[in-house]
Amino acid sequence: MFIRNAWYVAAWSHEVTRRPMGRIYLNDPVVLYRTRDGAPVALADRCIHRRFPLHGGELIEDRLQCPYHGMEYAPSGECVRIPGGGAVPERLRVRCYPVEERYGWVWIWMGDPALADPAGIEDFHWLDDPQWGVKGTLYHAKCDYRLIIENLLDLTHLAYVHRTTIGNDAVADAARMTTEREDGRVVVTRWMIDTPPPPTYAKVGNFRGNIDRWQIIEYTPPAFIRLYVGGADTGTGAPEGNRVGGIGMRNLNAITPETERTTHYFWAQAHDFEPHNAELTETIFGQIEVAFNEDLAVFEAQQRNIELDPGAPRINLPTDAGGVHALRILDRLLAEEGAETPSETAPVPTPLGG
Repeated sequence: MFIRNAWYVAAWSHEVTRRPMGRIYLNDPVVLYRTRDGAPVALADRCIHRRFPLHGGELIEDRLQCPYHGMEYAPSGECVRIPGGGAVPERLRVRCYPVEERYGWVWIWMGDPALADPAGIEDFHWLDDPQWGVKGTLYHAKCDYRLIIENLLDLTHLAYVHRTTIGNDAVADAARMTTEREDGRVVVTRWMIDTPPPPTYAKVGNFRGNIDRWQIIEYTPPAFIRLYVGGADTGTGAPEGNRVGGIGMRNLNAITPETERTTHYFWAQAHDFEPHNAELTETIFGQIEVAFNEDLAVFEAQQRNIELDPGAPRINLPTDAGGVHALRILDRLLAEEGAETPSETAPVPTPLGG
């Protein structure tokens, strides 16, 4: 179900503090906190004594104390104190997950720690690039993470789900679309030439007539999707690098599975026009947030129907090509990875004192 040997987004940086926070990733409970020097830490959120969640505990300097019986853990996961228990055997520890902090996100590696190369973290530089205005958030989606991937790679639904903001009939009826798959990535490109701007574009772009509009969507596994979208007066909306005027936006998506039926959905909207205009950033984010809340309702309605009858038939349309390719890449990577990495790599400790 899940690719483990990959980087996932665990939290926005501002969420990880000196107050331990519990989350579930890929069916594994994890506790996140910061050491006194600000470094993020991720440990298995399960005390080795009676499996009680650690995230309700206190930090004593940089040691996390279990709130049940007071065992203390170093940031490495090693148990360093057992109240009333004397010396602590070296083997007593909880799993420590590799973490990195980049682009305003804390990233986590859920698989084999020896394979956790920070160079493999996906590029989301728009999140902290001063040339872009940006705002993001986190949704807890009650759905299979693959439904979100499919949604973002087929934007035909904008014409029907998002008519009041970013959609109109041109997305479904007037678009020229191509789909490319290479080197483990998928790129879906749509052009809508000489068509009316949708409401959000008209509002933030101040267009007076028809526009040339583009949607360039890139998927990389396991679940990252970056959209370059925008519009310019008809005849001036050439591909990126040749655009004259108009508006350009990046929609940035990091989709982290929680369980088979729930997902941590991190997303942000960035714009390259008037990047330091905070009011404009809020307006754009607000418009996209309306659309994404509509999508959230779609995902959860789909999930309910799937759970009622997992074997019910479904078909693919030509516009589904991007999603089909993405899920095939996921299936291939899952097969290559083979058996899942155990959620706890440390041996089960033997009882102390007989």
